[in-house]
Amino acid sequence: MADHGPLRTLDERLGRALAGGELPAGPAEFAADLGNTAVALPVLCVVMVWAGWQGWRGRSVAAPGEGAPVRWWLPPLAAGLTLAAVPALVVPLKLWLARPGPPRMAGGAPDGFYPSGHGATAAVAYGVAGLLVMRAVRGTRAGRPGGRPFAPVGRLVTPAVVAVVALLNGAVGLGLVRRGYHWPLDVLGSWCLAGVLLGLWCVVCDRWSEAGGGRSRAGAGP
Repeated sequence: MADHGPLRTLDERLGRALAGGELPAGPAEFAADLGNTAVALPVLCVVMVWAGWQGWRGRSVAAPGEGAPVRWWLPPLAAGLTLAAVPALVVPLKLWLARPGPPRMAGGAPDGFYPSGHGATAAVAYGVAGLLVMRAVRGTRAGRPGGRPFAPVGRLVTPAVVAVVALLNGAVGLGLVRRGYHWPLDVLGSWCLAGVLLGLWCVVCDRWSEAGGGRSRAGAGP
């Protein structure tokens, strides 16, 4: 468990080593701030508007009856709701586990540091933003006249987005630990929670955002 036992001892030992490391404090603070809602939310909102516009514009391009995205508003809306679910889940978990924070935070809240709210916010906001970009690009490629993908750029979008999102979240996690705001397992726990939320977003969008949605799947027979 993250709140007691030998795993907590190892976690705190690693956290102290990273907090006392040679990574400059300025870049670490900047990276940690990327997990603030004031930073992550505007980024997600911009991507939501762009993805919604791409989906709305693609309605007239994609052929009806071939899995065209008729609920173009669902992925952006679900993205916003997914981020809104973060504090609704993180706050009760923090109160329940009541894990003490690193020594730097001793003067603030005495406990309630697992999982990291900043880590979960960054993972969900940047993660679902990346998924929106990849989904919009895939839909645009599928809806182009003649089915012509914009290769080779189109094929590079997914790995590029995955790399950017992974680097952003890695930087946020490292910054939080380096600046003494969280233990490493606080961040890891927030990533696990974000993985569940992002998985639910994918299930909802894959099931209900396409033409026919759940009806075609539910009515499909052998």
